[in-house]
Amino acid sequence: MELNPSMRMPVGQRQLFLDDDDIAQMTNMTRSLHQPSKKGAVIRPNVERGESCLQIRCAPAWDPDAGVYKLWLMTSATHSGTTYAESEDGLHWRKPALRQREVNGSWENNVVTLDASLAWPANAIENVVYDPDDADASRRFKGLAHCCGREPIVSPDGIHWRKLDATPIPSADESNLHYDRQTRTFLATVKHGGPHGRSVYLSTSTDFTHWTEPALLFYADDLDQLLRRVQIARRFANPALQRPAFDIPAAYNVDVYNMGLFRNEGLYVDLPSLYHRAGQVSGDWLGFAEWDIPSEERDTYSRHGDWCGFHHVQVICSRDLRAWQRLGDRQPFLDLSPLGAWAYDLACIFGPSAPVVLGDTLWFYYTGIKQYGGPSPRREIARDQGAICLAVLRRDGFVSLDAGDAPGTVHTALFSAPGTRLFVNVDAPNGILMVEALDSAGKVVASSAPLTGDQPHSEVVWTQGCLTDVHDTPISLRMTLTNSRFYSYWFEE
Repeated sequence: MELNPSMRMPVGQRQLFLDDDDIAQMTNMTRSLHQPSKKGAVIRPNVERGESCLQIRCAPAWDPDAGVYKLWLMTSATHSGTTYAESEDGLHWRKPALRQREVNGSWENNVVTLDASLAWPANAIENVVYDPDDADASRRFKGLAHCCGREPIVSPDGIHWRKLDATPIPSADESNLHYDRQTRTFLATVKHGGPHGRSVYLSTSTDFTHWTEPALLFYADDLDQLLRRVQIARRFANPALQRPAFDIPAAYNVDVYNMGLFRNEGLYVDLPSLYHRAGQVSGDWLGFAEWDIPSEERDTYSRHGDWCGFHHVQVICSRDLRAWQRLGDRQPFLDLSPLGAWAYDLACIFGPSAPVVLGDTLWFYYTGIKQYGGPSPRREIARDQGAICLAVLRRDGFVSLDAGDAPGTVHTALFSAPGTRLFVNVDAPNGILMVEALDSAGKVVASSAPLTGDQPHSEVVWTQGCLTDVHDTPISLRMTLTNSRFYSYWFEE
């Protein structure tokens, strides 16, 4: 067995099983994709102030100086623009009065602006990350502004912003931003056209001023187009789900509405929101006359037509930002809620970016919207269309290796052991996990006691041998499971 050159494992970096990169051999094991558990809306629009819909294109950023999470909201209201919220615990959010812009005769609002003289969307602040590595404290918060053509902006606190002297990143009306601390690189995913419509392009920077030309990163492929008929047919056939306004097979299409990219341990993980278009009509469609809508809304349809559909979020991964692997046979990682759940995410789910790591869980914040295209119930929900929702996943819980009654084995490639304490994340309520460490000749140098129960962060106890003598030398691990789900392993000092 040869040493895997990519397995120079840093201390504390968890090895997940999203791909086969660190696996030399696997027998009697299967992979499962896991969905996070939805917790509902955590930030709702304030309808009394005229807000109708809230959206996000970034994750909450923890400000260690202020001791709060900070979040920037795309707010549709009597005055649309960017608003701001903060929270100590990620669940209970407040909208402080920032007094940056007068709205409806009052300065007591949470609107955050880049330039108070500019109207939205020129004032939009949508993608924000916190950079603890910048020596200049006035640049610790970094973001991208404006709706099309993203302009780099910086702030000391996420509230008071200034532009940088930087060339805007070409983009249509969707983007996301991530700071990869491991490589000290900023990753901006932007939207342009591709093989089947809207696609994701990547622009990178190491100084947040000079950016690479956006290059095609990910798009809905031919197989997505084949699967679209199955997905759309299931939607129309299920009475528990909100039906799109039109069913026009000639207009069926799948493309990528937006995509959050982030580094998760040794992998890049993307959460593309795939839009399934179920129908599209032009402005002269006769059916508009039958809709119970105001005349001004009917005039808008007559000019632009209408289209309808729904979204779900999948998960993909990469080691190098070039070769991507679709996980879970392209099944949804985040799917739409049924009508009876009284949820916001009935038609649209998008915006999940890097998760917030809290203990042994990952918290994903995303946008849920009730309607995408068509007439009523649009009017009934016009004052409360979209909100910021939360879904929680077990840490490392995207994918598990599963074994049943018959023992399953996963044998890693050789790697350089960075420490002597091995930890695992395993759920074995009615089973066990056993670990063996082998040297480069295949000789067992350490064997563990059996692990059982739900163990999201458990240290392996060696009953025979230890890792002290093979620290920083090539070893492999052979792990045997029964009736267990295995998520990850890692070393600590």
